[in-house]
Amino acid sequence: MANVGTEVGQEAPDFTLVNQDDEEVSLSDYRGKQNVVLVFYVGAFSSICDGEFRGLAGNADRYDASGAAVIGISTDTKWTLKKYKDDNGFPATFLADFWPHGAVSRQYGVFVDDFGFAKRGTFIIDKNGIIQGKVVNEPLDARNEDDYFAALQQCS
Repeated sequence: MANVGTEVGQEAPDFTLVNQDDEEVSLSDYRGKQNVVLVFYVGAFSSICDGEFRGLAGNADRYDASGAAVIGISTDTKWTLKKYKDDNGFPATFLADFWPHGAVSRQYGVFVDDFGFAKRGTFIIDKNGIIQGKVVNEPLDARNEDDYFAALQQCS
């Protein structure tokens, strides 16, 4: 078994959070089934996040072709995430890292204590649970999806 951590080549830390439909979702649910693009973001309905998720939605076919599930994680409540998904029709699964506040964001090293939300951290995790790519941007710096697709090519 690989060392658990948040660096490329390490086993991604497992977690369980509730999704926008109040269902428990664990990272380990995807083991042996799908690659995962784990997207930590500042918050629902923020302009940069909206743009990023519109880009992710626009490339849904490319993620599907890569055998990847896109999972967004923020410190928003499950009710906020439900409204966000319903209003925008985003295909991603949204998980609430609300309580204990930011626990999974902290586990992945992207939580910003001074503000109470996560940086724009993205982790590309293969079917075996190994991190194949990592991109962490500051809250006001949008991400580049090309980095995700490059990392997905490394997934088995």
